Amino acid sequence: METSNRELQAAEYLERHRIKELVSYLTSALLFFRPEKPREYLISLLERLRIAKVTGVAFPFFMDNSNIVAMFEMMDSSGRGTISFVQYKEALKTLGLYTEDGDLKDDGHIITLDKFKEEVNKRMKEICEKTKGKDSESYQTAAGLLLLH
Repeated sequence: METSNRELQAAEYLERHRIKELVSYLTSALLFFRPEKPREYLISLLERLRIAKVTGVAFPFFMDNSNIVAMFEMMDSSGRGTISFVQYKEALKTLGLYTEDGDLKDDGHIITLDKFKEEVNKRMKEICEKTKGKDSESYQTAAGLLLLH
């Protein structure tokens, strides 16, 4: 009986702190981006998540291609295979991949699924590259933040 009580407590703990979701997210990001230094990448990712939580700044959501396609299809309700620039810009904002001071310009072209996937993937990779935490100071910061929670 004690074992099942411990298992129940452990399951409740994992659920309360959303650990399963976090581990799933980290694993998905790791497999999607396949960084050369996976441990350092995970530390950097956790650091960015923590900073986003503390500052209230949106953290870019990880999306695989099936999620990107599903999002595009929701916006393309008529099934034309295109979305408007306004829809495109709002989708990037929702994903945390665009800010008002961003460099996105409406060139008058329609946005196809391929263009949408290319842009989402490009922006996710750019953000990850910028915040990989290549110097020792950022690793110390990440370790410190992990110890605070």
